[in-house]
Amino acid sequence: MADSFDVIVIGGGPGGYVCAIRAAQLGLKAACVENRGTLGGTCLNVGCIPSKALLQSSHLFEEANHSFAAHGIKVGKVELDMNTMLARKDDVVKQNTSGIEFLFKKNKVTYIKGTGRIAKTARGAHEVAVKTLDGKNETYSTKYVVIATGSETTPLPGVAIDEKQIVSSTGALTLAKPPKSMVVIGAGVIGLEMGSVWRRLGTEVTVVEFLDVILPPMDGEVRKQMQRILERQGMKFKLSTKVTKAQAAKSGVTLTLEPAQGGASETLTAETVLVAIGRRPFIEGLGLTEVGVKVSNRGFVEVDGNFQTNVEGIFAIGDVIGGQMLAHKAEDEGVATAEIISGQTAHINYDAIAGVVYTWPEVAGIGKTEEQLKDAGVAYKTGKFPFTANSRARANGDMDGFVKILADEKTDRVLGCHIIGPEAGDLIMEVALGMEFGAAAEDIARTCHAHPQLGEAVKEAALNVDKRAIHI
Repeated sequence: MADSFDVIVIGGGPGGYVCAIRAAQLGLKAACVENRGTLGGTCLNVGCIPSKALLQSSHLFEEANHSFAAHGIKVGKVELDMNTMLARKDDVVKQNTSGIEFLFKKNKVTYIKGTGRIAKTARGAHEVAVKTLDGKNETYSTKYVVIATGSETTPLPGVAIDEKQIVSSTGALTLAKPPKSMVVIGAGVIGLEMGSVWRRLGTEVTVVEFLDVILPPMDGEVRKQMQRILERQGMKFKLSTKVTKAQAAKSGVTLTLEPAQGGASETLTAETVLVAIGRRPFIEGLGLTEVGVKVSNRGFVEVDGNFQTNVEGIFAIGDVIGGQMLAHKAEDEGVATAEIISGQTAHINYDAIAGVVYTWPEVAGIGKTEEQLKDAGVAYKTGKFPFTANSRARANGDMDGFVKILADEKTDRVLGCHIIGPEAGDLIMEVALGMEFGAAAEDIARTCHAHPQLGEAVKEAALNVDKRAIHI
């Protein structure tokens, strides 16, 4: 037996490393098992962070090519240095992963590099077996285990990912040069973000989506307007369409497509294909069946209101338990679980967790959509405000989109907010804070916002819930 701990977290992604740090802060002897060789999980290594680095770089490239002249900035021919752009992305990742290792040392969290498996459970104790990255087999005892192994790309039958011509989001982050053409399978967050990166860098991008809408979790009005904006930017869409086969050759990848509801097939050829149809929980090799942990028919680990599985002392958080597959949701669950393990109480308000799409303009949503409120029979009021009427947005030249606030018709309590626009992901956070404290639209409307700022659009939307917006 190598060592014993109060809590061992399996998985070093956003939920896992945060859980381990919080447990250590609370005085527990904590360890985190991670087999990637670097901390931060999918999000930091091959997801959220590197994609945002490329989104920022590609946005600046497009601005220099198409927008500087309107500001009176004359530039010569703008050239793309792909190697430097990719190196910058990698450096951003390295700095962040190194930062987490520093936090582990600072908080005295033991970092175990290897693949963890729950090997044995007994009343009041569990054993975790680890195959270390240097080939050793080690076993650790612990009172509590937290499963935080995250998720992986959902495969698509008939489409074999080789990370060269047919790529997942991971391969899409490392393409050596912009392909002439790309088909993105899936019009969700990952597909639209990565599609935006390569379109800005000169790739002809076509998005194929099985459903008849893009961004299916989002508010309907947001989906429609965002599709129009992306089409205006040059992205093409084939909705209500399924991909049944992919054939790779030197000349490119040929996809076989069919209408989602059935019908005649057609083919579509592109230099590169990105598969982005979603993610599924990663539980392979954890030993869950052997120790009796219940898993749903979709592969998610089942937990109670305290994130504990049916086996006492074994908890699970993040993507592996389902719900919103968001890094910040996993982080909050990690904190809550550590606090529950230490004897405290914790609660997460899932209605106040925002989701953001980092295209440009950004898209952000929190709480209920109009469709959800209508389906539930909730009487609500709507307040909207366009960025065309916001002075800072006009000064910046970023006027696409709007802010929409949904409030209870009787109590005025904010039920949801949906934004398309510049910095939407930051703007929505004042609404998130308000919803966490049970704010009414009137509370936001009567809060003095600095001028001129994009945030005034949020205030005006709140004012317009009561149909008294000033600037429209």
